[in-house]
Amino acid sequence: MAKILDMPKLSPTMEEGVLSVWHKKEGDAIKVDDLLAEVETDKATMEYRSFDNGTILKLLVPAPSQVKLGQPVAILGTPGEDISALLSSATAGVAAPAKASTETAQTTPAAQAAPAAPAPQAAATANASPASPAALATAPISGTGRVSAGSLLDRTEREGVAYVSTERGRVFASPYVRQQARERGLDLAGIAGSGPGGRVIAEDLEKLPAAPRGGALATAPGSAIATSPTAALGLKEPTQKPLSPMRKTIAKRLTESKQTVPHFYLTIDIDATKLAQFREDINSELLQAANGDAEKAGKISINDLLIKACAVALTKVPECNAQFTSEAILLHQRVDISVAVAVPDGLVTPVLRDSDKKSVVQIAKEVRELASRARAKKLKPEEMMYGTFSISNLGMFGIDEFSAVINPPEGAILAVGRVRDVPIVDNGQIVAGKRLQMTLSCDHRVIDGAIGASFLAELRSLLERPMRVLLG
Repeated sequence: MAKILDMPKLSPTMEEGVLSVWHKKEGDAIKVDDLLAEVETDKATMEYRSFDNGTILKLLVPAPSQVKLGQPVAILGTPGEDISALLSSATAGVAAPAKASTETAQTTPAAQAAPAAPAPQAAATANASPASPAALATAPISGTGRVSAGSLLDRTEREGVAYVSTERGRVFASPYVRQQARERGLDLAGIAGSGPGGRVIAEDLEKLPAAPRGGALATAPGSAIATSPTAALGLKEPTQKPLSPMRKTIAKRLTESKQTVPHFYLTIDIDATKLAQFREDINSELLQAANGDAEKAGKISINDLLIKACAVALTKVPECNAQFTSEAILLHQRVDISVAVAVPDGLVTPVLRDSDKKSVVQIAKEVRELASRARAKKLKPEEMMYGTFSISNLGMFGIDEFSAVINPPEGAILAVGRVRDVPIVDNGQIVAGKRLQMTLSCDHRVIDGAIGASFLAELRSLLERPMRVLLG
């Protein structure tokens, strides 16, 4: 018996994703655990695998497309099976929330107090089936030819309505496609979509005529075109870059962090002369042990030594290896350090488990492997979760110092700058030296100033006498 395949929850925080690649096409037979598609979530690119046996009878979503959690993406069944009813339910299911919300609105005091004119239309919408024309939402077009901020086009996206009626006919499109059309100043009215049931898909937007300068929606003949203030002054309009699921999650989490976590900052500037020399000595020994084979030997970075030093310091000052909850402060019994890695869409933080128990060589190999898979979007969600402390190093970009935003629910993050060549005074003489500046961002609900200072003092002691890093 045929069934609809919905978009599953592929990461713990997933609410939507980009179905980037289909690995199966219509007519392909599939088995349990076959790879169906790749989906870019807020965490990484995940594999969408089959839970059933059968044949792909219909792909409901083209690739690439933005897809909501639980949205129908395909129909699975046996060859020759009638799927017309499933196709109807797959498309009508998107419009169903509009009916429910309209019915709810009619029972509220605000709805009872509304002007009488819209009432017949609202009643017709509530009493009709989701697929019927009467159930399709309608909205007036403003005198400028643009849909106003409070119009149906905006309301339908919030309420999940698939249909939008205009003076030039109904349009069936997902919230993502309507949003893209608005952002690019394109008018969906009157076009025939190439998706299931005439649905307008993302690819159809490329076939529409370019928007007027200023980004206003195309309008009916004789309507006025509203332009943006910058266009009216003859200034170039900005290029719009749609938000990826990862960037949306970064924006949400970091905004919540700065709004809900009371940050304070502690900065130290250490003598990195011995640390830099120690790193060179280790790399020289590794190269010699590998008989001159640089690829086999690998290299230790300053960041690898920092990770190990932080892990040791956290065992000495466990109050910094903690997180806040509404009931208690949790002191972690593990040292799992999240390492910030820059990727094209933003930033991810793969976690180095039990950092205090690993050698610097082990840390170096694991960090390289995690960073490589992070840039390829191949990390598993669990590899980016449940860290206890974070390190963000921008020294390789030439940054001297900065302050980082805490990665909740962790209690602190260390921001690391570059090793700087500077003149220093040694026994009354000015000599060449190296300095390294670091800033600890602390959650004041968990870490007080004295505790943060104790952690940085321990970290300074380790890095200025780096042999202690290996003995920790």
